[in-house]
Amino acid sequence: MVSSSSFSMFFLVMTAFYLNSPVRSSDVEALLTLKSSIDPSNSIPWPRGTDLCNWEGVKECIHGTRRVSKLVLENLNLTGSLDEKSLNQLNQLRVLSFKSNSLSASVPNLSRLVNLKSLFLNDNNFSGEFPESLTSLHRLKTVVLARNRFSGKIPTSLLRLSRLHTLYLQENLFSGSVPPLNQETLRFFNVSNNQLSGQIPTTRSLSQYNESSFTGNIALCGDQIQNSCGKKNETSKPSAIPAMPPIAKKQSKTELVGIIAGSIGGGIMLLLLPLLLICLVQRLRRIKSKSEQRRSKAESEGATEGVTTTSDRKNKSFSWERGSEEKESVGTLVFLGRSESDIMRYTMDDLLKASAETLGRGTLGSTYKAVMESGFIVTVKRLKDSGFPRMEEFKRHVEILGRLKHHNLVPLRAYFQAKEECLLVYDYFPNGSLFSLIHGSKVSGSGKPLHWTSCLKIAEDLAMGLVYIHQNPGLTHGNLKSSNVLLGPDFESCLTDYGLSDLHGHDDSVEVNTSVASSLFYKAPECRDLRKASTQPADVYSFGVLLLELLTGKASFQDLHGSDISRWVRAVREAETESGEEMSSCEEKLQALLSIA
Repeated sequence: MVSSSSFSMFFLVMTAFYLNSPVRSSDVEALLTLKSSIDPSNSIPWPRGTDLCNWEGVKECIHGTRRVSKLVLENLNLTGSLDEKSLNQLNQLRVLSFKSNSLSASVPNLSRLVNLKSLFLNDNNFSGEFPESLTSLHRLKTVVLARNRFSGKIPTSLLRLSRLHTLYLQENLFSGSVPPLNQETLRFFNVSNNQLSGQIPTTRSLSQYNESSFTGNIALCGDQIQNSCGKKNETSKPSAIPAMPPIAKKQSKTELVGIIAGSIGGGIMLLLLPLLLICLVQRLRRIKSKSEQRRSKAESEGATEGVTTTSDRKNKSFSWERGSEEKESVGTLVFLGRSESDIMRYTMDDLLKASAETLGRGTLGSTYKAVMESGFIVTVKRLKDSGFPRMEEFKRHVEILGRLKHHNLVPLRAYFQAKEECLLVYDYFPNGSLFSLIHGSKVSGSGKPLHWTSCLKIAEDLAMGLVYIHQNPGLTHGNLKSSNVLLGPDFESCLTDYGLSDLHGHDDSVEVNTSVASSLFYKAPECRDLRKASTQPADVYSFGVLLLELLTGKASFQDLHGSDISRWVRAVREAETESGEEMSSCEEKLQALLSIA
């Protein structure tokens, strides 16, 4: 049984993680130094001695710290230039906005803002070249520099930003060519009203934008702006002397016969055209009728698999069962977190048409990678339908999960519920899971050795995410294991499948398969009975097992006879001793963290 004292110890340990980190400190001094460089009129009321997380413009702080993650200073009549040193000290920023002020000079080097995702500098008086340092910020998704006085070329190094979603550079003085951006994530793009020239690259990403994204660049050419790049070359050649018009001749008898025959033929075509259209409509109706019959037959046979299994198709598509014809059984795709403007919107039809790849099947359901026709990728979890609560109860619980926002949680973006069908839509994380990192994928068969500092960072990420979940009374992760830890673009650890165990009834009908059996070794002894609900102390127990797996490289289910964690630890340490392998030079730290686990 996990005692309350061990539960309290967990939070003390996590606090120690935070305090021992060399980058952790308050952002007070950095903010005040920044204020002195851009606010001579004292428009920003930031009094010393008060909590900086309540200061104007500080929209978010990282929980439990005095580190700013979202700074929005807009429409404050700020002047002067940005201070490089103080800005780079704010290295936990995710969102930074100075839009609609009167800031000037060039943008300083911001290469230390490694966590930055969104930057808004529009509607100021910034000048100089495009800030090259931004292209090294691999987490950056949104760059808005519109309506300033930036000049020079738009760097091709923007191609490094693999997550780029929005790029607004309109109404500046940029010159040169448009870089060949090819990021599939790019959704919003505008370089209008600059001094750009040459041909617009015909990449897939740029081809989706119309004239409004490029207008106002006189020397620019390309299909998007209906200005062929070949026309300019043709008109630059010396024009030939125009030929004299042919002398009109009297129409011959043969020509008159041709005209008459053509007129008759045209009349016949006009008469036949309606008949052809009628035949075409009837043919389409027959095809549609046959298609509906085939679909009805498939439904009657109970074909409700999430992915089609036709062997001759490499790319499979979703075929979710959408319920009966009753109005109340047909659900809709509901998006969560509507205040976030950068969320990619799509429809249920987009998901139905998406190609699908099975990522895994677990205790709660199956997980798929869905690639839509637009190229946008999401993760879809199809929950098992046994023991579902009422629809209202399901919606209420899922909306609570959708409101959870933390950089160590995989965001739940949308859900769909209809008769006997429940889907959850998450962001897609291409770097895989912590399980694959430790033990290797099925393909490679070998994992990656983890350095001590990597272990500590992963442990801290997991702890911060779990602490955030536990701040909500009664909310648990319920299924914490290494395969439910996904790796972000910078290999930060993010928890997924949190809070889903509450969506299933706890009864005897649960089938104990390999997946369920292996998950039991992460659970506290009192929660291995599947009829019992998970608890927050049980999550802490699972966290300890996960730490052991992280440090030793042994799977939690490797010792199938172990009934408690102490027995499992002894087995692992004996195995390490028998193998003759020595631990790293950080043995003392490893031993300390093993004791914590």
